[in-house]
Amino acid sequence: MHRFALVASLLAITSIAHAADPVLPQSSRYETDDAWRQPIAPFQLADHTWYIGTQGLSALLIGTPEGAVLIDGGLPQAADMLLQRMRDLRVQPQELKLILHSHAHGDHAGPIAAIKRATGARVVSNAESAVLLARGGSNDLHFGDGILYPPVQADRLVMDGEAVELGGLRFVAHYTPGHTPGSLSWTWRDTRNGKPMDIAYADSLSAPGYQLVDNPRYPRIVDDYRRGFATVRALPCDVLITPHPDASGWTPANTTTPHPAPVTCRDYADKAEARFDAQLATQRKERP
Repeated sequence: MHRFALVASLLAITSIAHAADPVLPQSSRYETDDAWRQPIAPFQLADHTWYIGTQGLSALLIGTPEGAVLIDGGLPQAADMLLQRMRDLRVQPQELKLILHSHAHGDHAGPIAAIKRATGARVVSNAESAVLLARGGSNDLHFGDGILYPPVQADRLVMDGEAVELGGLRFVAHYTPGHTPGSLSWTWRDTRNGKPMDIAYADSLSAPGYQLVDNPRYPRIVDDYRRGFATVRALPCDVLITPHPDASGWTPANTTTPHPAPVTCRDYADKAEARFDAQLATQRKERP
């Protein structure tokens, strides 16, 4: 959407006000890091792609001539902030057409239901994630009912490698299971100063406290992680963004130099796999 380029100077003027925004409230169900709830000024990643998330949780807005696309949203209490950020970028609620996501945990999919209600946008998911979205995160394989959020129904289910198109942009879905069975990564081609660039939004590859050995609810968890590592390693990836921005070298609070330590998709996958291997070896050693 050409209007995105026209609002950069306006946002530079208003960024001081955004930087002073108060931290979003804690959930009554679970507490999260302040950085996950700290609003920051939107900043431009590419000619049509903007970061509109918080300091510690990514949310991306991509403009096209036929409307906008949102990828992830952070925590449930971020819904009003995201709608305001869209308005800051001259995107009215009815102009949001698609909502994509990484994985269906409450710190990334939390506001999707509210954003869908406010905009009428269609939610794109896959079969595994759609089940968790519809349950609002309940009965999670690893966290039980610990990270609940408002449930939402998916409007379209995509297969691995399927493209979602809007206004000449193609968002390709890549299955990267592990962190959740339905974890999704997305790639699309944007431009920066008119030059083509491939953007990869690669899902989380961590296994925080997960049972990797003899997990009765996820028997093939190790195989799925291996698949996810291999897929992320091979993504078209001039610029990598991750649901937790620091995992790919981003410091969103510093809008003048938000990407001081860029991470490639290969490096991201290699480091995640090394941590996974160490975690797996420890659990195998501790196995009775």
